[in-house]
Amino acid sequence: MNIQGKTALVTGASRGIGRAIALELAQNGVKRLLLLARDEHRLAEVAIEIEAFGVEVITLALDLTHVVEVNIALAKAWRDHGPIHLLVNCAGVAHQSPFLQSHLSQVQEEININLVGMYTVTRLVARRMAAQREGRIVNVSSLMGKVAAPTMATYSATKFAILGFTQALRGELAAYNIRVMALLPSLTDTDMVRELQWFRWVVPMTPEKVAQVLVAGLRRESPEILVGWQSHLAVWCNRIAPMLLEKILLIAAPGSNNRQKRYQLLKNARALS
Repeated sequence: MNIQGKTALVTGASRGIGRAIALELAQNGVKRLLLLARDEHRLAEVAIEIEAFGVEVITLALDLTHVVEVNIALAKAWRDHGPIHLLVNCAGVAHQSPFLQSHLSQVQEEININLVGMYTVTRLVARRMAAQREGRIVNVSSLMGKVAAPTMATYSATKFAILGFTQALRGELAAYNIRVMALLPSLTDTDMVRELQWFRWVVPMTPEKVAQVLVAGLRRESPEILVGWQSHLAVWCNRIAPMLLEKILLIAAPGSNNRQKRYQLLKNARALS
């Protein structure tokens, strides 16, 4: 996709990967950016940065869990500012805890924002893209959409679901000249993950690097865009030696002094099955 002169909508644009993607798109020639996030103040700060590149910016301070408000605001934005050529679904939340200590309220928040919020935006935008017979949709999943990890069960589940959603839409929308892609970064140094316990041996990447890889993937029309050597290594290992990777993840998982014991229990359970 040639993004020069296009209009793009980025959700989760007030910080982290979403903010970096918005800035990278601005530096690579988009004409107009619609920035969607809950924090109006942070959105305004990002808008000032982007306007320095001569890009028109429209901020949409919205909570993706408020479906009616989101639909009204996006329909109005399309009417007032013209068609959207690129949608980047980046909004998401992550909560970390052992499953047996998890809280339903946090599980519901992850599902409502990571999945239902993405569905809400995509449904409205994709219908209009289909009418104009042009568009690109990027759904931001994660390496944890390929390789699930202890202490991140629900987050991993939502990211796996995003990949399934993306694959299904890729087939359905191809006839309308709409390409649907998935972006899969590994651990990225953002405000959100700084509140989490990191896995051992994982080296975080910068949001800027993720954004650069996304723009390169858009040019190549890549259906799945893996970011970083760690992502490629983990996916490769999961394909040829899934048990080995599972052992490594158990040992690397945070918050436990009994990793080897947990692995032995898992090994015994597999032997009995």
